[in-house]
Amino acid sequence: MQTPARAPRVLLATLVVILAALACAERPRPGVGGAPPAAGRGAVASAEPVATGAGLAILRAGGNAADAAVAVALALAVVQPQAGNLGGGGFAVVRIAGVTAALDFRETAPAAAHRRMFVGADGQPIPEGSLVGPLAAGTPGSMAGLHALQRRFGRLPWGRVVGPAISLARDGFVVTGRLHDAIVEERDHLARFPESAVVWLPGGAPLAAGTRLRLPELAATLEAYAQGGPEALAGGAVAAAIETAVRRHGGVLSAADLAAYRPVWRDPLRARAFGWEIAAMPLPSSGGIILAQSLMILEARGWDRRSPGGVDRAHLMIEAWRRAFADRYLLGDPGWTRAGPAELLDPRWTARRAASIETENATPSAAVGPWPDDAGPPPVPGRRGAGETTHLSTADGEGGFVALTTTLNGWFGCALSVPGAGFFLNNEMDDFTTIPDRPNYFGLVQGEANEVRALARPLSSMTPTIAWRGDETIVLGSPGGSRIPTATMQVLLAMLIDGAAAQAAIDRPRLHHQWRPDETRYEKDALTPDLRAALEKRGHRLVEATGGIGEVHVVRARGAVLEAAADGRGPGGSGVAAGR
Repeated sequence: MQTPARAPRVLLATLVVILAALACAERPRPGVGGAPPAAGRGAVASAEPVATGAGLAILRAGGNAADAAVAVALALAVVQPQAGNLGGGGFAVVRIAGVTAALDFRETAPAAAHRRMFVGADGQPIPEGSLVGPLAAGTPGSMAGLHALQRRFGRLPWGRVVGPAISLARDGFVVTGRLHDAIVEERDHLARFPESAVVWLPGGAPLAAGTRLRLPELAATLEAYAQGGPEALAGGAVAAAIETAVRRHGGVLSAADLAAYRPVWRDPLRARAFGWEIAAMPLPSSGGIILAQSLMILEARGWDRRSPGGVDRAHLMIEAWRRAFADRYLLGDPGWTRAGPAELLDPRWTARRAASIETENATPSAAVGPWPDDAGPPPVPGRRGAGETTHLSTADGEGGFVALTTTLNGWFGCALSVPGAGFFLNNEMDDFTTIPDRPNYFGLVQGEANEVRALARPLSSMTPTIAWRGDETIVLGSPGGSRIPTATMQVLLAMLIDGAAAQAAIDRPRLHHQWRPDETRYEKDALTPDLRAALEKRGHRLVEATGGIGEVHVVRARGAVLEAAADGRGPGGSGVAAGR
């Protein structure tokens, strides 16, 4: 840990390194970012150029993949406040020095939370109760989680890793088109809270793209974090500021909740498919189970032997997702789930799921229940929402890899930016089952295993993933709510089965199905007229997606050769990948 006297000198040096890294990073065509395969000592892929630059700076300073991942995540907490965060949580899958580990720093329900807290006296959901305002906020996990990741696997001094984010908050950064668009989209919600409006809607207008923005409160919070770790935030003035702001607006999150929070190291979810070893997140993330189960079903049905771009591949993929998302209905916090990997990834169950797929006909979702094939709840229409999460992938050139996904749930979380702390609180309480069989923000229909419980962790779709075979390793993940597992899987399959380069795999158009509602969303150009007609003939209901499906960021190592690629589907297409 750095001393207060040394911090300014170190931070200045760090900023110089960031600028140098950004100057050297390859800047591909707008909307898509990538670095060509090359021997090197590290690679970073993230949603923002300056965040990628922060990771490169840490690698050049002698840091490893874990150091770089935390530096990128903290930089995103400054320059992408609608998704990057200190007031949210996430997951990381790590493979460093022969150790594969999974870190759960998912938010938890506050101690005062209860199963009926978002239900009115009439038995109906409280309008926006789990989405807007601090009642929707779970106890943040990022502060403790990022520190735990760097403490176990990093090698640089903690203050050095936080340094780039401090510089960005203190000295300022340029508001991107992505950030401007997010503010415009959430303008009405941000305007409800004077604490948020004063920064993000100055004079009542959204910050314009190109504006240079300084965040002195967030810089002070990060400086305290650099000096004292998460305890400096969870037990000091920042915690008191959070409790005061939350209580002012009717929430229940307390300073005691912050002090009691602990991240959890879990055994990674392990699977094998198409000759590859895969490590993903276990519960409370459903993403790893959906990914692994879907891959096992596809392998059983010979998906790799089907024609690329043909109707058989698309049909089998949709049907595999339909079944995996149906099983998601049973999932929740590991302490209360009705089923888990032991049941849903049992080869006998995946074989049964695979055998239930009809070759020439889509199975109506109403006929597909969760394990063990219960009738399930009645079909309901799903809401559409663009939740905001962010993913980053890092490699250090020494065999170290990190896939890290972090989120506030919706854009800007609950829309309350805490004065005295400088960051937004999440709205992750909507990821619980607020009312069984009612769709949440992402249209997901969920069961009792995921009901609101004090101190429980809500079910997630985040899917940070590492896959390897021989001397090749692929690290990837995505934002996108319920679309995360399907986006991640399509990019992974393109690389594993078709041998696509990382950027080519990312650029392929995508599909998405999540059991309910019973429809397949598709990106523009994902379906040729013949393919669309063939899928409709088999009974698939097809709906064009409003926007991209996911935003996948990848690094890949083939021996000493590193490849990095970023997705251009995000607003403004600002994802950037680079190596050093």
